[in-house]
Amino acid sequence: MPRKNTTPADYPQAVLRQIEQLAQHIVIARKRRGESQAQWARKLGVSQPTMARIERGDPSVAMVSYVMCMWLINQANGLAELIAPQHDHVALDKEVAKVRGQHKPAVTAKAAQKRRPPAPASAAAGLAALLNPITDDKP
Repeated sequence: MPRKNTTPADYPQAVLRQIEQLAQHIVIARKRRGESQAQWARKLGVSQPTMARIERGDPSVAMVSYVMCMWLINQANGLAELIAPQHDHVALDKEVAKVRGQHKPAVTAKAAQKRRPPAPASAAAGLAALLNPITDDKP
């Protein structure tokens, strides 16, 4: 079966706006450092025309080129942290709902509601709180 490629025109507008914003931030960072597109292109291992496409927010530029730009700007923060499992609230909500569906209460639902502590703002928030390490400033 032939592979169907999605054209940039088919991408959600929200995604295209994020790429444009990313491109603007890359331009600002490069200019604040007083470096040319050619200098950044050499650092990235791409051509100067590709660097210009990155700075225009061209969604067809390879993801690795954008990631390398982000790494040049801030090597300390990991891009993968943005989508770390503890931040995936949709998946966390689904997992909590699945666990709740498997649990068969021994008491009536009405009685359980009386005994149940108040729920967090969302199931994901509660599960995320459990996944994050507890820090206590007390000695």
